[in-house]
Amino acid sequence: MNIKKIRSLNGVIEVPGDKSISHRAVMLGALADGDTEIYGFLKGADCLATIDCFRKMGIKIDESEDRIIVHGKGLHGLRAPSETLYTANSGTTTRLLCGILAGQGFDTQITGDASVQKRPMKRVIEPLSKMGAHIEGDFCPLRITGSKLKSITYDMTVASAQVKTAILLAGLYADGTTTVNEIEKSRDHTELMLSSMGADIKTNGLSVSVSKCEKLTPHNITVCGDISSAAFFMVAAAVMPDSRVTIKNAGINPTRSGIIDVMREMGADITVTGEHTVSGEPVGDITVSSSKMHGTKISGPIIPRLIDEIPAIAVLAAFAEGETVISDARELKVKETNRIRAIVDEFTKCGVDITETEDGMIIRRTKNIKGADFKTYGDHRMAMSLAILAQNAEGESSLDDSRCVDVSFPGFFDLFYSLEN
Repeated sequence: MNIKKIRSLNGVIEVPGDKSISHRAVMLGALADGDTEIYGFLKGADCLATIDCFRKMGIKIDESEDRIIVHGKGLHGLRAPSETLYTANSGTTTRLLCGILAGQGFDTQITGDASVQKRPMKRVIEPLSKMGAHIEGDFCPLRITGSKLKSITYDMTVASAQVKTAILLAGLYADGTTTVNEIEKSRDHTELMLSSMGADIKTNGLSVSVSKCEKLTPHNITVCGDISSAAFFMVAAAVMPDSRVTIKNAGINPTRSGIIDVMREMGADITVTGEHTVSGEPVGDITVSSSKMHGTKISGPIIPRLIDEIPAIAVLAAFAEGETVISDARELKVKETNRIRAIVDEFTKCGVDITETEDGMIIRRTKNIKGADFKTYGDHRMAMSLAILAQNAEGESSLDDSRCVDVSFPGFFDLFYSLEN
């Protein structure tokens, strides 16, 4: 795909529903006793893979233009699938399913695409095994033998909402109270949704506990706009001249809003207005205008709050005065691709002054960025970040695979170009 360049962006938009929340709404809706109506569901490839898996386990899920209806059968209502569950490109679906399936009364096999088959599953399998789960394989495909689970207290070794959630979901089936102690606070959508459905879940600082559950009560869920998708428009508006974009009804959950803090630290013209709560999640309207920015250091506790936004933040750093240092981001190495290596390789192609480090990268202001033929590695966030980078590059640029954006943002390019001023 040749990347069309435009001069500036102006307008008001809404981005698709939050991917993390959409996954969890289907999963917990399937485990609830009764119907869950989901509005604003992200109909991206990852979330559709979650729907497909639960349909194969006997859950009826209706899809229409404006909503998804999950006809839940209770915590013990899933049935053994007649075929292997295929999670496509979704690491979230794969890891969270491990937690749910570990305590079922049947056996299951899970696999995903080539990317998922390279992603480490041991980080989930280890704590689940301590709970009595039987899971064969360190990578997909996995075979899960339904088992009687026991509660544990688990000290996390990585800041991962997926690992935390897998343990908490297994904890719904385990005798006693299961506790997860995090090393850094990760996104808390699971805790919020479980609490709203009546689960006995408690949070104390970096500790989250859940007790064995007899019933989840369904309720309607409205999914807010995904800040990870909003990030590309936020960065584009900041770096493209004479631009001003408002993203309405975007999720601003404090465990996800690190990009807002970083952009403010870098001097971006960014405001959040109209703050309110939707289905237990904080939501607001984010407005960003063209800005003169400076470099900063990004590390420590803020990293889990913006891990998915680092490719977009790297674009921001390429146009910010001075030097931006990103560290403590080793988790980027086990995403859809090794995002540290991918960012460095592709940014280097067009002349960005960027250096790879063991756990991140150093990016310096680059005045003469040239167009390039970019490789996306089949990674949706890489594709969208490179498309934004190309807007301020001299000459033409292309993407080898633009369709991968459908994983999280179907219609991204149409929406982007609709803002052409």
